[in-house]
Amino acid sequence: MAFDHIGILGAGAWGTALAGVAQRAGRRVTLWLRNDDKAARLQRTRESEYLAGIKLDPRIAVTAGLAEAAASDAVLLAVPAQSLRGVGGALRAYLAAGTPVIACAKGIERGSRKFMTEVIAETVPQARPAILSGPSFAAEVARGLPAAVTLAAHDEDLAADLSAALHSPTFRPYQSTDVRGVEIGGATKNVLAIAAGIVAGRGLGASAAAALTTRGFAELSRLGKALGARPETLVGLSGLGDLILTCSSEQSRNFSLGLALGRGTAPKEAAAMTKLAEGVFTASVVAEMAQAAEVEMPICAAVAAVVDGRLDLDQAIQSLLMRPVGME
Repeated sequence: MAFDHIGILGAGAWGTALAGVAQRAGRRVTLWLRNDDKAARLQRTRESEYLAGIKLDPRIAVTAGLAEAAASDAVLLAVPAQSLRGVGGALRAYLAAGTPVIACAKGIERGSRKFMTEVIAETVPQARPAILSGPSFAAEVARGLPAAVTLAAHDEDLAADLSAALHSPTFRPYQSTDVRGVEIGGATKNVLAIAAGIVAGRGLGASAAAALTTRGFAELSRLGKALGARPETLVGLSGLGDLILTCSSEQSRNFSLGLALGRGTAPKEAAAMTKLAEGVFTASVVAEMAQAAEVEMPICAAVAAVVDGRLDLDQAIQSLLMRPVGME
C-alpha cells in the first residue's frame, strides 16, 4: 500500500516534526490539534510554538476536526504516552477498519502497564497497531537533518509499506516485526536518560557516565529478554541507538530532568521545568514490571524512587555505588 494520505494526531514538537517528515516523503498530510484556537493560529502563522524558527510547510493541512485527520490512509499518534488512551478512544468513532495507527510515544501506561500498541488495540480495535521509535530529536528532524528510526508492526508487509511511505533522503525508517522490543527500548531508555542526567548534574565525571550508560543498557537488555524482545532489536536503533542519544544531550527532556535533579532541584519542581519528560511517568512502571518479571534493574529502580520522592538523591547514588561487585 502507498499510504498517500497521512494523518498526524498531536502538534507538539514531535508531531510537527513528523508532519514535515511525511510531507518531504511526498505524502498528503493532515495535522490535528485538539484546540480550535491553536489550530486556527497554526493554520494562519505556520509557526510551531514548540519548535522555534520552524515553519510548517504550506501544503500541510491543519485542523481541529478529528474526523478530517482520521480520514487518512494511516495515522501517526504523536501524543504523550499517558494521553494516548484518551485520544485513541476519541479516534475510534472516526477511523475506518484496517487503518494503521502508529504510536510515536516512548512510554508505558501507568496503572495498566500497557505498552502503546496494546493501548491502541484496546481503544481503537479496528486499527492495525504499529510503533515508531529511535534516536531522533524533534528539532533536528523538523529541520530536515538526517535521522534513522525503527518502525515495527506484527505484519511484515505492513511494516515495510509504512516505512516506505515515510522514507526520504533525510529520514530512514528501518522495518521490524519485533513490536515489543521496540517499545521496551523506547520506554526504558527514557528512565536511564534521567539517571545519565543526574550523573552529569552531580558532576560525577565522564567515567561514571560511561559506566551508567553501559550498565543501564544491561538492565534494558535483561528486561527485553524477559519480555520476549529480540537481542538484535535491543542493540539496534530503538534500543542502544536511542539510549546513546538521550543519555548524552540536553536536547533530551529526560536527560535535562536528570540534570536538574543532579543540581539539587526538587523532583516536582524539576518535572515542572522539563514538561513531558516521559521517563517521569515510566520509571515506576518499568520498576514494577522488572520486579514482576524477577529482573534486576537497580538503576531504573533508583530513578523511580527519586522521581516519586521515596528516596533522597544522595541515598540513591550511594545505594548504587555500594552494591556488591560481581561478574559482568
